[in-house]
Amino acid sequence: MSAEKSNYYDSIPVGRLGIIPMQSCAEMGVKVDDYLVQWRRERESDHKTSLTVEGYERDTYIIPSRVPRFGSGEAKGIVQESVRGDDIYILVDVCNYSLTYSLCGHVNRMSPDDHYQDLKRIIASIGGKARRINVIMPFLYESRQHKRSGRESLDCAIALQELVSMGVDNIITFDAHDPRVQNAIPLHGFETVQPAYQFIKNILRHADAEMKIDPDHLMVISPDEGGMTRAIYIANNLGVDMGMLYKRRDYSTIIDGRNPIVAHEYLGSDVEGKDMIIVDDMISSGDSVIEVAWLLKKKGARKVYICTTFGLFTNGLEKFDRAFKEGYFHKLVTTNLVYQTPELLKKPYYISCDMSKYIALIIDTLNHDTSISSLLDPSDRIQKVIRKFNNHETI
Repeated sequence: MSAEKSNYYDSIPVGRLGIIPMQSCAEMGVKVDDYLVQWRRERESDHKTSLTVEGYERDTYIIPSRVPRFGSGEAKGIVQESVRGDDIYILVDVCNYSLTYSLCGHVNRMSPDDHYQDLKRIIASIGGKARRINVIMPFLYESRQHKRSGRESLDCAIALQELVSMGVDNIITFDAHDPRVQNAIPLHGFETVQPAYQFIKNILRHADAEMKIDPDHLMVISPDEGGMTRAIYIANNLGVDMGMLYKRRDYSTIIDGRNPIVAHEYLGSDVEGKDMIIVDDMISSGDSVIEVAWLLKKKGARKVYICTTFGLFTNGLEKFDRAFKEGYFHKLVTTNLVYQTPELLKKPYYISCDMSKYIALIIDTLNHDTSISSLLDPSDRIQKVIRKFNNHETI
């Protein structure tokens, strides 16, 4: 940690730091803990010897917990160590379908509903003894059900209100489908973090010598109108143009609960000969983003980079293998904020953005009750990476 950064941590922490990674986030929790242990061990701080800040420097900040289940499938949350007066950060990945449990002798995969219920069980087991409870939920539970278009449930808003009613002070998520859902809890902390810096850094790390960061050679593409803000931010930081595609849907038909997409229409300047960075919040089945990549290649784009925060790949990876083989895209970039299959990590076209250091920075800063504004707007760090790329330095 630099001297400039260390000034952030002069203030007295809210309470003794404690991290509770749910089983769905166990691997991420270990990485975050390693960063925090290293930083606090190396940091010059009066907190290490202060009687007002007990346990500032420890070998681990992870508080062990369990959610055992009965044979009927019911469960209970157990926190295995005292958290009285602690500043608690609970990490949960509601999309981790690799975990299973026994239900009357049958093996069930854990759904987002199961993970959300387990989160509430751990909060309930804390029993109001912690000084503050913060939930880090990278993929916001039910975030795609954020508004009502008929006689529908508002699941995301209900979940947020439920967590707040249980004593949660802050909810930190990444790339929320619609950040306006925070209006459901206007008097409590809600932060949605963008991984724009990590996207740009990893693309430039794997870019070829012919990539140039200027409006004549590079464009940022939003695959729909809902993601324009995200694409505009990255395009402005790169100093390039932005294009957009909008989805023409058949509103007379409903398939799998949605109106099917008839075609993607492109709006923007000429893409011929330029590198494309497609930016979106998630890949679900992958049909839309592959069609967008195909359309851009058909219009003469040079290389296409697909960047999404959450790679769910609900229908498998076969279509991405075919699209890569046919040259529709060059690299696929997603984060480790949700479960990644071993198969995905082995793909030659895949780049994984490790977000554990970023999460550790957020936790460390919030624990000192310091503003995280500089972490939420990484423009300075993006410009440093661009300068390194233009100067042919190692990123």
